[in-house]
Order: sequence, then C-alpha cells, then structure tokens
Amino acid sequence: QVQLVESGGGLVQFGGSLRLSCAASGSRSSRNVMGWYRQAPGKQRELVAMFTSGGSTNYADSVKGRFTISRDNAKNTVYLQMNSLKPEDTAVYYCYAYITSRNYWGQGTQVIVSS
Repeated sequence: QVQLVESGGGLVQFGGSLRLSCAASGSRSSRNVMGWYRQAPGKQRELVAMFTSGGSTNYADSVKGRFTISRDNAKNTVYLQMNSLKPEDTAVYYCYAYITSRNYWGQGTQVIVSS
C-alpha cells in the first residue's frame, strides 16, 4: 500500500519561500509519476508541478520560474521549492502519485501567503 506524507506548509509573507516535501512509502520506483497539485478555496484542484514517468517535468504557467520540483530517489521523496510566493499561491497543496495504474494522494498541507 502506497502512502504519501507531506510536510513543509505554513504561513509566509509575500515574496517569501517555502519548501514542501512528500515522502512515499510502499513504492521505490524512480519512474513513478509524482508531483504536486493545489486547491484554493472555492476553486478546482489544479496541477502545480509534476515528474512524468520519463523523468521530465511539467509546470503550471502560473508557477514557472518561481517553483522547482525535485526528487531524491534514495529517500523516495519529492520536493517543491516555492520562491517569490504570492497571495494567489495560497492553497492546500497535495502530493500526487500514479503508481501501478492507481492514483494516490497525500493528506494535503496548507500554504498561506500574506500580502
């Protein structure tokens, strides 16, 4: 059974930085699709950044140049470095993985950016 555990959210001022972590247990493939989504109040969940099965990365246009996704295969952990944060980045951030044809989600971590 795959479990995703996120950490690193919190309150930060406009222009600040945060790093989110997502540790995956139960699967150790470096080719797993893993990444981050977010959901702001009253809005649909949206893709933020993702590793594809081929190892390439995809980013939402709204975060390109500010956010960086990375992974440590030895630790089976995916990170999201968020710089130059804006109030519109405020949301619950969810770790996501697609492993052996199943979708997995973390419990979510809150990010609040104050203006």
